[in-house]
Order: sequence, then C-alpha cells, then structure tokens
Amino acid sequence: MLTKQHQDFVSSTVTGQKLTKQLYQYFFRGLITALPLGLTVYLFYMFLSWSEMLAMQLIRPFIGGFYIPGMGLMLGVTGIFLLGFLVSQRAVSKLLLLIELPFTNLPVVKSIYSSLKSFADYFSPQRSQASPQTVVVLKMPGSDLEVVGLVTRQRVDDLPAGFLQGDRVAVYLPMGYMIGGYTVFVPRDWVQPIDMSVEEAMRSTLFAWMSSAANDGDSPRPPQPSSEHPAS
Repeated sequence: MLTKQHQDFVSSTVTGQKLTKQLYQYFFRGLITALPLGLTVYLFYMFLSWSEMLAMQLIRPFIGGFYIPGMGLMLGVTGIFLLGFLVSQRAVSKLLLLIELPFTNLPVVKSIYSSLKSFADYFSPQRSQASPQTVVVLKMPGSDLEVVGLVTRQRVDDLPAGFLQGDRVAVYLPMGYMIGGYTVFVPRDWVQPIDMSVEEAMRSTLFAWMSSAANDGDSPRPPQPSSEHPAS
C-alpha cells in the first residue's frame, strides 16, 4: 500500500514539474513575442507625439488656437517635403551654401554641424546610388579567420599622404551590441562580397551573430560522450 502511494506521489510530482516547465516556456515565448512589438509601438508613438508637439510649437504663432489632432505632424511632414523640393533647385542650393557659412567656419559649431551633416548625408538616396555599400568577408591570406564588414570606400588614391596606395578598400568592422567598430584599409583581394544586405549584416552583428532557435534545429550538433563505462 505504501509503495502504491509513493508511486502516485512521484508521478504527481513529475507531472507538476512538467506542467510548471511548460507554463514557464509559454510565458517567456509570449514575453519574447510581445516585447519587441510593444517596444516598437511605444517608441513609434513617442516619436509621433514628439513630432506633433514640435511642429505645433513652430506653427502656433501662425494658426493661433486652432488645432486638429495630427495637424502639426501633417504640416511638419509637408514642410519637410517642401524644403526638400526647394533645396533640389540650383538657386536655392547656392543660397543654402551661404546660410551654411557661419556653421562651417565657427570653431566649435563647425565640428558639431559637420558631424551631423555627414551623418545625415550617410542616409541620402543619392549617396546610396553613387557608392552603395557592400557586405564582405575579410580574410587575411594564410588565415582561416573571417570577419564580416562593410566596404565604405572603393579607392584610396584621394586620401591624404601617408596611406598605402594601390588597389585597396576601406572596410568598416562593426562590433557586437553596437559598442563601436574599426575601419581598416586592406587590399581588395582580401575581401569577398557575400549575398547579404547591409541591414541584415548590422542586425546580425548587433546580437553577435547568435543563431535563432529555428536554425539551431538544423545545425549539426557535436556528438555527446557516452554515459556508459566499459566494464573493468
């Protein structure tokens, strides 16, 4: 009788542990699914709210107390499109160069403005078409070490004196979790383009190229050592 009760107790304990583990997995799967969605929606909402508030502060002197929800954001987007159209005209572009003169000559302001302008120009469609970035694998001769990077410069002959000349390229090597990176100048035959977009490469680098659960199931696993010991 005691043996039967003991078996029932062990069985119920094992069942409870399995149920707890399953609930634990369900909870974290739901959390992992909801967290990116929630954060994305929240950040998007915060950005829209900030854009609406900023636009309304700029146009409030012209419209007074009149307000329709979303009007500030709509007028702000319209103003950006109008500004983009104007600076695309040659005459306005020359005027913009004159307006930029104080920002490009003052010592401290020059550094801040030039850095921000270079960062904005990085995302320009014209720049992407003129010099598209390429995801490559950098591999030094005689080594099996491979590093994923982005080709940011296709030629080095226009660099200042002191750089090695020849058929060389600049490769940016991003670090995991976006804590920085390195730019190296290497011979062109050290790099091999790979079929991957810049966004995909940066996203993979952000998480140190950790494989997903789906890929883990397809990858071969090393053989596990046998738990059986030969009889002595």
